[in-house]
Amino acid sequence: MSARDDILATIRRSLAVGVNDRPRRDAVAARLAATPIGIVPQRGQGDAAARLATFRAEAERVQATVAEVAAASEVPAEIARDLHDKNLPLAIRCGDDPRLVGLPWAEAGLEIARGPSEGDDLNAVSAAFAGVAETGTLALVSGPANPTTLNFLPDNHFVVLFADDLVADYEGVFAKLRATYGAGALPRTVNFITGPSRSADIEQTLLLGAHGPRRLHIVVIAG
Repeated sequence: MSARDDILATIRRSLAVGVNDRPRRDAVAARLAATPIGIVPQRGQGDAAARLATFRAEAERVQATVAEVAAASEVPAEIARDLHDKNLPLAIRCGDDPRLVGLPWAEAGLEIARGPSEGDDLNAVSAAFAGVAETGTLALVSGPANPTTLNFLPDNHFVVLFADDLVADYEGVFAKLRATYGAGALPRTVNFITGPSRSADIEQTLLLGAHGPRRLHIVVIAG
């Protein structure tokens, strides 16, 4: 028995309860479920169109760029267009997210590499777990589908966001996490990304790409 187990056993004995005390567990679960949430800002609320408009305005306010497409099949062409406009190579790295794997990358003239980045990739694409209208923020979860290294190492980060995954506020993201993964099965890392990486530590001069991508281009699938 570990020291932790010994301490918890002592507490249970003092409370005269067992390790599988179902009524007590049910009472705790009910109390947690009934706990009122705190004050939630109104900025991200509204219907789907209002949330998308707010998300776009907030994301662009922090130097991200946003494009909307009608269907997932249009994502590669949009990314290729952006790369071409910025005179960047048509090569991109992504994970194994099934929402991205089957898209027509080759038809858009893009060369695709799979898996985590080793730091020598110029461009990367990820699929967001959720978007937060309130602040124009993206929520990305770790795992083989969307390796966390893609969020930080390449200079240019493309993030695909399905409009159905756009929530009003941060509370909505955590509710979505619990509903998707369940208790005890959350992803190891959840990254909240608001705009490209930046720092103003030196003489209060804003520098993009200080600790991650210099550019963030968000492709919203509205259909």
